[in-house]
Amino acid sequence: MKADLHIHSTVSDGSDSIEQLITLAELKELDAIAITDHDTCAHLPLIDQLHPRPNLRVLAGVEISALHIEKRKRAHILGYHIKKTEPITALTQPLLEARNSNSEKQVECLQQLGYTIDIDELPRADGKYLYKQHIMDWLVSTDQAEEMFGNFFYDTFKRGGPCDIDIEYIDVLDAVHAIKEAGGLAVLAHPGNQQNFHIIGELAAEGLDGVELNHHTHSEEDREVIRSYAEQYGLFLTGGSDYHGRYEPHSYTIGDFLSEPSGIEAIVARRDGFDSWGRFS
Repeated sequence: MKADLHIHSTVSDGSDSIEQLITLAELKELDAIAITDHDTCAHLPLIDQLHPRPNLRVLAGVEISALHIEKRKRAHILGYHIKKTEPITALTQPLLEARNSNSEKQVECLQQLGYTIDIDELPRADGKYLYKQHIMDWLVSTDQAEEMFGNFFYDTFKRGGPCDIDIEYIDVLDAVHAIKEAGGLAVLAHPGNQQNFHIIGELAAEGLDGVELNHHTHSEEDREVIRSYAEQYGLFLTGGSDYHGRYEPHSYTIGDFLSEPSGIEAIVARRDGFDSWGRFS
């Protein structure tokens, strides 16, 4: 079974709609995908409304943007098989609002620098929340920046640039707890990317179920470390493209990175209380 279990849509910071993602997955002849939008469960009912597709299972998940508070280390937690959304929404809603407010401040900063931006015309995640990718998309489409992720982006939004301002993220332990309270499975996303292997044991003690192995940022050394931790703590292994469409500076697409069999067994093939599409019934 070919399953890409880490994909983003326009409900968060992806450039493609859920239907467009499904079309891409079908073209790649995948057996299953999971839409894991950032810090929201708004896409769960949208996926429930889809008409069944006999050759593709479409699952809903979430990716919580978090931070190990004590170690000041970024960590993202993926959640699958969410039975109730309230614990996650209660935790992530303030983050969504903070991110939106922060992005609007970045727009004001750019306007003061002389850039023409109509904030009412900018695309927004789920029609509500602004990301810096939406700002960059506007600047590129109006010929005020040459490309999405060139020097302008890094000199403006990173590297101490005028819009290099950020928000406080959710405690990673709270993220795991919320997913478990929601009845879900908690997975540490791309630990090689954020080099946070050392927190896996602590997260496992709090209920972590799995670790993402196959990701475009992982080196072979990263994969060896992840496999070792997974074996030590009894965690299953997943994988996915982490696809954002044109909102990420990479050439890969859906299906280029797939889940390990243990992750497919835990997430896709699970049958205890879930229907054939991996949704709670």
